[in-house]
Amino acid sequence: MSFVNDLSEVAKEYGLELTSNQISAFNRYYELLVEWNEKINLTAITEPREVAIKHIVDSLSCYQKELFTGQTGQISLIDVGTGAGFPGLPLKIFYPELKLTLLDSLNKRVKFLQLVVDELGLKDVEVIHARSEEAARNKKYREKFDLATARAVARLPIICEYCLPFVKQGGTFIALKGRQYEEEIQEAQKAFSVLGGKLVKSMPVKLPELEDKRAVVYIKKEKATPKVYPRKAGTPERNPIV
Repeated sequence: MSFVNDLSEVAKEYGLELTSNQISAFNRYYELLVEWNEKINLTAITEPREVAIKHIVDSLSCYQKELFTGQTGQISLIDVGTGAGFPGLPLKIFYPELKLTLLDSLNKRVKFLQLVVDELGLKDVEVIHARSEEAARNKKYREKFDLATARAVARLPIICEYCLPFVKQGGTFIALKGRQYEEEIQEAQKAFSVLGGKLVKSMPVKLPELEDKRAVVYIKKEKATPKVYPRKAGTPERNPIV
């Protein structure tokens, strides 16, 4: 089975309608991912069907039309700790009108991401090489985004400190979480409050052919994040807001 066939099947099973252009773009993305994965560590998942389910469909599980289309103008999204580009790049391929910023701390990954963006001819995409703690203190990025996403980066109290400073008031932080998401939500109550966020909902996700437990957590930015956050690099991990 080819990646194209696998993706077409599992997307349909999940209820996603992909155009031929989107499937072609995802296929090229997959080819580049496998090719570059031999040079740098991008992902432990390389089998076509697994990539289709665990990377592409999983990334698209956080898409909510009302959040991404918006009431006025182009929606901006920053994908924090994007790694190999998940969920940011799949969301951009699926919804091309998105204004996307990809943020990662490793320069090798940033070069890979820029190559994918260039190869696929994606417009309105910025790739940034920086730690989130540094970028979130830059006036160009602080509280400038409608949406922020993070997937498999850190536990929720920690990742809130990385992401909520990027989100403008009225925007949303979207966290793609694994089986411990309910515990993490309880653990993050103080972080939500301190950083200006409020839990809106958590939506359990059932991916095709998988029996694991995962969910998408939506956190609304209600108030400005205090200027002291994010704290300096390393501090959120060592001393999370709990």
